[in-house]
Amino acid sequence: MTSPADVGLRRARRPEWAGRNYTLLTAAAVVTNLGSQGALIAAAFAVLESGGDAGDVGLVAAARTVPLVLFLLVGGALADRLPRHRVMVAANSLNCLSQAAFAALVLAGEPALWQMMVLAALGGTGHAFFSPASEGMLMSSVSGEQAGRAFALYRMAMHGAGIGGAALGGALIAVFGAGWVLAIDSAAFLIAGALRAFLDVSHVPAREPGGGMLADLRDGWREFTGRPWLWAVVTQFAVVNAVVTAAEAVYGPLVARDELGGPGPWGLALAAFGAGTVGGALVMMRWRPRRLLLAGSLSVFPLALPSAGLAVPLQAGALAAVMFLTGVSIEIFGVSWMTALHQEIAEEKLSRVSAYDWLGSIGMVPLATALAGPAESAFGRTSALWGCSALIVLLTAAVLTVPDVRRLTRRTEKIAAAPVVSASTEGAVRRPG
Repeated sequence: MTSPADVGLRRARRPEWAGRNYTLLTAAAVVTNLGSQGALIAAAFAVLESGGDAGDVGLVAAARTVPLVLFLLVGGALADRLPRHRVMVAANSLNCLSQAAFAALVLAGEPALWQMMVLAALGGTGHAFFSPASEGMLMSSVSGEQAGRAFALYRMAMHGAGIGGAALGGALIAVFGAGWVLAIDSAAFLIAGALRAFLDVSHVPAREPGGGMLADLRDGWREFTGRPWLWAVVTQFAVVNAVVTAAEAVYGPLVARDELGGPGPWGLALAAFGAGTVGGALVMMRWRPRRLLLAGSLSVFPLALPSAGLAVPLQAGALAAVMFLTGVSIEIFGVSWMTALHQEIAEEKLSRVSAYDWLGSIGMVPLATALAGPAESAFGRTSALWGCSALIVLLTAAVLTVPDVRRLTRRTEKIAAAPVVSASTEGAVRRPG
């Protein structure tokens, strides 16, 4: 029989805001990130070891990204229509099976490029349905003034697992080969799906019958476009994420090879960025800025520094310091952004809004990475990198001209249903706080 002292001890160990759903979601995120980060490396090595080249690696990566972009909005609408934990478990099951098949092909011999592309596409499809449901479920699992702290801890655990998973995955590939790392990722999805199956959705109000999927998508679009702060920041990050990815995925390795003496300094810089994300989450567990989006948007300016550092280029130590600062900054934005969405968007629309957010974040990334090479040829690598920095600074400054971005204020209560207005009545929007 459990004594009152035992109950009190458990409460002391787990904060009041870290309820059952939140704990399960965080544990599952740690498991999946431990497996997935190593699996990304393993997939690239699997392509190369089967006789492919860098272009083939890019094709497999694109095969994962395209269905992610295509199905995100459908995934968001579905997650607001069905119990979110069921959507998450189904998506995890698809990822588990596709990674198991990928692992089996690699372990059996030389997989064909088309087979790896199909399996990568299935993985991207699972991710498209999982991400909006996961974000909506996480936001509905916390409440009150501690929401920001909860999101910070979740992100810290997720990023920490990602750093560990990448390091562990690289070591395991060297010892056992890419196939076994893909098999481990499949098992991680199985475990995470089992954890998410135990999520309790009894607190979520039953969804009212709607007019169908298209009606849900239109409703989500109205929710998105009716809030200037929402569409302005998502539009900003559509470009910011694209140019940051182009700089770090394309130009970073080239600068390291040509100017810094090899891949080691760039690996150190990426590790410093990962450490910075953990540091930023620690900061946000204690800091609760009153003007959420103002603090978050100001923290986007440092994202221009890595491109500038590569353009100079900075030496390894200075570049690592810049990347660490960037990691801290992006977490300040990330936690502030999640807190704003949690506070301002009604629970029954969280996944649809998250889907538009995700789509904006990744939609232009393939185009930017594809254009990075031609941009280097046309303008030179240094000019292209300075252009990336300038775009980040200009877009962030433009977002700060939106009144709602500067004025949106932290509240302690979650709104039941946020008002949505058309562009013609924007001036009548109730100012938060």
